[in-house]
Amino acid sequence: MKRSPLISPELLERIIDASEDGIVVAEQEGDENILIYVNQGFERLTGYSADEILYQDCRFLQNEDRDQPGLDTIRKALKAGRPCREVLRNYRKDGTLFYNELSITPVYDEDDHLTYYVGVQKDVTERVEAQLELERLKAEHGLT
Repeated sequence: MKRSPLISPELLERIIDASEDGIVVAEQEGDENILIYVNQGFERLTGYSADEILYQDCRFLQNEDRDQPGLDTIRKALKAGRPCREVLRNYRKDGTLFYNELSITPVYDEDDHLTYYVGVQKDVTERVEAQLELERLKAEHGLT
């Protein structure tokens, strides 16, 4: 599939940077997925600048919070080279928790070799906190 000649690389980058969601591109190196691009939405969401985190594995966003059910699902999807979407607990540069709906899509070259992953991070903190509060209230009042 050819890219439309109407969108220049500069315009495409402006469009991606305008997104409120974090958008990253990672390439696989062994067991790690190394960030090679992050948009401005990622910088705003996480508090990290691109210069601070490029060429690192994106696991740094989990801090020491590595015992999350969604992580196993993500690992399996990455190993199988298939897309996935999970909600994770992540941490901003200042240490504050946010809930990240992470969507990962593999990108294959023309020879069908996996070359990159595109990740989209959406801040779903308000939605998750509202759901947790609803569950707490239901439990408090004996509702299921």
